[in-house]
Amino acid sequence: MYSDLIVESGADLAQDTLGTLLSILRDGQPRTRAELVQLTGLARSTVSQRLDALLFHRWIVPAEHAISSGGRPSTAFAFNPRARIVLAVDLGVTHARLAVTDLSGSIVAERTCDVAIAQGPEPSLNWLLETFTELLAGCGHRMADVCGAGVGLPGPVEHDTGRPVNPPLMPGWDGFSVADWLGSRIGAPVLVDNDVNIMALGEHSAAGPQTDHLLFTKVGTGIGCGIISGGRLHRGARGAAGDIGHIRVPGSEVVCHCGNTGCLEAVAGGGAVAARLRAEELEAADARDVVRLVRAGNTWAIRQVRQSGRDLGLVLASIVNFFNPTEIVIGGDLADAGEHLIAGIREAIYGRSLPLATQWLNIRASDLGASAGVTGAASMIIEHVLTPESVEQSIRS
Repeated sequence: MYSDLIVESGADLAQDTLGTLLSILRDGQPRTRAELVQLTGLARSTVSQRLDALLFHRWIVPAEHAISSGGRPSTAFAFNPRARIVLAVDLGVTHARLAVTDLSGSIVAERTCDVAIAQGPEPSLNWLLETFTELLAGCGHRMADVCGAGVGLPGPVEHDTGRPVNPPLMPGWDGFSVADWLGSRIGAPVLVDNDVNIMALGEHSAAGPQTDHLLFTKVGTGIGCGIISGGRLHRGARGAAGDIGHIRVPGSEVVCHCGNTGCLEAVAGGGAVAARLRAEELEAADARDVVRLVRAGNTWAIRQVRQSGRDLGLVLASIVNFFNPTEIVIGGDLADAGEHLIAGIREAIYGRSLPLATQWLNIRASDLGASAGVTGAASMIIEHVLTPESVEQSIRS
C-alpha cells in the first residue's frame, strides 16, 4: 500500500524526501542506502542526509547488515514502530475501550471501562484524559510521547471537523469539537469518526490489503455500517455514509427514537430484541442480556435473534446488489449470539441478492471482536501522522 507513495522522478520526490523515504521503509523490509538511491533516483549524498535526519528523530533504526554490491557488509535501515505512540479509544454509550499502541498498531496497554457518555462531552473527555494518563504511566510513557489520538464515537460525526452531528444517544455533544478540545490538551493531532467506521478500518487492517470491498455491520444498541471501497473507508460527502440503522423495514410500524417508524435498528437492534423478550417476561435489559439468554439455550431468545438477522439481511441484500462487496463482517454486542444471528442474515441475503453479487461473498462474524474499534482508531491516526507531509512537519518543528 505504501508503494503508491514512491514516485519515479527523483525531482518530484525531493519535495518531501524525508517523509517519502519513511513511507518506503514502512513495508517492514530493511533497505540499504544503495537500494534507496536506486528506488528514488536521488543522489547518494541526498539519501544519506535524509536518512541521518530520520535516524536522529528515531523514525528509523539500523537493521541487520546486508551485503552490498561490493561484497562488504552495508548497513540497512528499517522503520522504527516504537518511535512514537498513539492513543486510541472506542467510546460507547455505556462502556469504552482504550488503548495505547505503537506505530505498527501493536497494543502496548489497554483498558475497558464503564462510562456514562450522556453526562456530556467535557466530563467524559476529562475522564478519558485521566484514564489515558494512568495507562501511559503504567507502560512507562508520558503524554509528551504521544504523536496523535484516534477517537470513535457512537453517533454521526463530521469527520473533517471532528464534531458530532445531532447524535441521538449523546445528549449535549452536538457540535462539540472533540478534536480541538482533546488535541489542545494532549498537544497532538486528534481524528474523530463514528464507531462503526473505525471498526470497519480495524477489520480491514486485520483482513489485509487483498480485501478491497468490505462491509462492517455493527449490531448493538443501534445498527450501522462501515464501508471499505477500493481499499479505503468511504465516508460520503459529509460522513453520513453507512447509516443503515434508519432504513425502513417494510411492514414495520415500530416507532424509532429518531421519530420515524420502521427503522432497522428499532426492529432488529439489540434494544429492540431485548424489548420483545421483556414482553415475554424474560430478563433482558440490553443486547448483552439477549446473548446471555441465547447461550443458555432459551428458545424464544434464539428465535428473536434469528429474526433480527433476517430483518438485517433484507436491508443488507439491497446493499449487496448495489455495492457488491467481497466480505460482510458482523460485529457489535448482538454478534456474540454467534451463528443464530449470522444464519438469519445469510438466509435473507442469499435469498434476495443477485447470484453474481453473492458468488464470492463471505459473510462472517468479526475476527477482532471488541478490539475492532481501538484497532481501527489507531490505524486511522497512524496513517495520518505517517503521511510524508506530517513526518516532514514533525522533523522541521
